[in-house]
Amino acid sequence: MRSFLASSTAVAAVAALALPLAATSPAGASPAVAQPAAAGLAGSTQSLPMTPLPGADRAAGSASQEGLARREVRPFSLVGVVWDNADDELHGSVQVRTRARASGAWSAWQDLETHNHDHAADPGTAEAAGPLHGSTAPLWVGDSDAVEARVRAEDAEGEPLPRGLRVDLVDPGAGPAGSDGSEEGDGDGSSRALRAPDVLPALDRSASEAEAAGASGAGLAARPYIGARPRIVTRKGWGADERLREPGFVYTKSVKVAFVHHSASGNGYTCAQAPSVLRSIYRYHVKSSGWRDIGYNFAVDKCGNIYEGRAGGVAKAVMGAHTLGFNTNSMGIAVLGTYTSTNPSAAALKAVEQLSAWKLGLYGLNPAGKSTLVSGGGNRYRKGRSVKFNAIAGHRDGFATECPGARLYARLGGARVTAAHFQGRR
Repeated sequence: MRSFLASSTAVAAVAALALPLAATSPAGASPAVAQPAAAGLAGSTQSLPMTPLPGADRAAGSASQEGLARREVRPFSLVGVVWDNADDELHGSVQVRTRARASGAWSAWQDLETHNHDHAADPGTAEAAGPLHGSTAPLWVGDSDAVEARVRAEDAEGEPLPRGLRVDLVDPGAGPAGSDGSEEGDGDGSSRALRAPDVLPALDRSASEAEAAGASGAGLAARPYIGARPRIVTRKGWGADERLREPGFVYTKSVKVAFVHHSASGNGYTCAQAPSVLRSIYRYHVKSSGWRDIGYNFAVDKCGNIYEGRAGGVAKAVMGAHTLGFNTNSMGIAVLGTYTSTNPSAAALKAVEQLSAWKLGLYGLNPAGKSTLVSGGGNRYRKGRSVKFNAIAGHRDGFATECPGARLYARLGGARVTAAHFQGRR
């Protein structure tokens, strides 16, 4: 894997496990080398090449239709389609169908979101230097043992399909005890069996403010409005194998905007499966797309559980790969699921509000206010342009995309007001 240097802003001596604010090391310390996860957590990826479908036109050097014939494979739970060059866009449709291991039944054809390059590292950064691969959004299909896929160009006589199309099948591997439904939850789908250091417990507003004040030496100043820190499942808690990602961390100066996303990975997961979904997306982002780590800073499941995403410390301004052009001085929160025509749960929305109130509050931001970011380049704003965003924004505000889905995007106005209330603002 490529080797990355941490930014000159700060390099923390925190391990992959995110610690409470008071326990983080001050800026300027050397990066810690993540300890390998226990054997058996890594999972696996099967990569199967696609071939031209009958009647596909190859006159332009690439087929207008490619597919993967129905095939039995090793067990997997998440599927995506990948191609050689991340700069090539797939203009067309991608569909897959899979066979459930338990029942032997085949699913209907399911669409994959093709425009996934908008969740990526900013142009000109070390992470974007490559080699990166183009990829669809991944789709969670649950425990499966056979697959079939087809890709069709939008216009058979227009732009050809990208080269090197292949189907990647991800097995998330086993998680730590209590992270994948092996322990009973408390009725809301969460696994309360997890204990520190696997979970950062919730703090009330007073404790959160006191902790932030005590951590001012780590680059955070005491702020008048800091929301209560919500309960956060750490990377160790959801079973992130730290051998997958690149060592070291990259930081920016602040967190001015919380960009809300949906993972576009489907809604067919249980909350007990959410850690497995995360391990699958993590592996897909690193091994299939070529990113240094999972792209999002945080994830939220439909039961309102919050998970640490990209490594580097939950309180720190960790640079992610979630909003192409605006990863600097922002954070990405992915609500697991697809919210184009499905409403997000009340629990998920509350988690987004609480998380934003706390994290934006650490950097002095009002969730109901606005902040300005400078574009690193994208399809909506040219590089170098200053853009004013709502402090809680949707991915589509910074990039021409459907993310975070129309139903989730429509709820962000209310989320801003509620998050400001959680900070104690009136």
